[in-house]
Amino acid sequence: SEDPSVTLFREYLKIDTVHPKPDYDAAIQFLERVGTDLGLASQKVEVCQGRVVLVLTWQGTTPRLRSILLNSHTDVVPVFEEHWTYPPFEAVKDSQGNIYARGAQDMKCVSIQYLEAIRRLKAEGKSFPRTIHLTFVPDEEVGGHKGMEMFVQRPEFRALNVGFALDEGLASPSDTFSVFYGEKSPWWIKVKCVGSPGHGSRFISNTAAEKLHKVINSFLTFRESEKQRLKSDSSLTLGDVTSLNLTMLEGGVSFNVVPSEMAAGFDIRIPPTVDLKAFEEQVAAWCRGAGDGVTYEFVQKCMDQHVSSTEESDPWWKAFSGVCRDMKLQIKLEIFPAATDSRYIRAV
Repeated sequence: SEDPSVTLFREYLKIDTVHPKPDYDAAIQFLERVGTDLGLASQKVEVCQGRVVLVLTWQGTTPRLRSILLNSHTDVVPVFEEHWTYPPFEAVKDSQGNIYARGAQDMKCVSIQYLEAIRRLKAEGKSFPRTIHLTFVPDEEVGGHKGMEMFVQRPEFRALNVGFALDEGLASPSDTFSVFYGEKSPWWIKVKCVGSPGHGSRFISNTAAEKLHKVINSFLTFRESEKQRLKSDSSLTLGDVTSLNLTMLEGGVSFNVVPSEMAAGFDIRIPPTVDLKAFEEQVAAWCRGAGDGVTYEFVQKCMDQHVSSTEESDPWWKAFSGVCRDMKLQIKLEIFPAATDSRYIRAV
């Protein structure tokens, strides 16, 4: 027979919370039901229309103390079903015990782990001085702008009196667990190049395509240098270097027309050790070097570079790392290579 925690996990996975139309109502109803079963207080905060943050609370014996926050997001990224062995929202479990579903790792597993940990602790008769809050937030996979970013600005969040928070990480293939104490700043940049139009049969001068070629070369040359830096230094992780990818190209109306405008989109993730002002100046220089009529704009620009303290003098870190030592867990401190909702919590 299947462990009830696994059954619960699979039930959550079957709720289709994929963008662009996630079924948040079904997810909230499911989580509220589990919270009620565990005797947790429940609060729903609508941060904007159709976007609800669910807070489940296990009251501490000394509630004036700063609380512990366990955060997870309810949404998942889109799927290409033709590449899946099993339907992505059926949570099929094979004969080896592998469960196939979108969100199985990112990050519905963590949500269920939080809930099952509380279930076990309560069954053992445990109680704690500090209050423990579980937050289930929407829209993390599309930037968190209608989720955690708005929630942390609200009085309901301030009332949680958070002292220490845990969020998502990455699964570890080894016995060493990565502890992410900070993350990269995500920049999404669109570079637009304006040039001379004309007929496709002629050698038009000063074209948008020529300028875009120079822009792309500059960006991708930098990308290669960071890639080689990571490859040549075994002490570095992906979180220590700036990743850059060309993710979008726009332009053209017909095969026989030289377009007057072309654009490229870049996804850049910058570690907290990098001077963001200097990096933007470098981006501006690449654009200037491509010629006149080349401009850039930010679709997303995160400037916050806060990191969580990992000093032994910090009481929160001392408590967390001390428990890891007591449990003989090997941990490795890293910067998260992508972005999570933790950046909004650190910023406040």
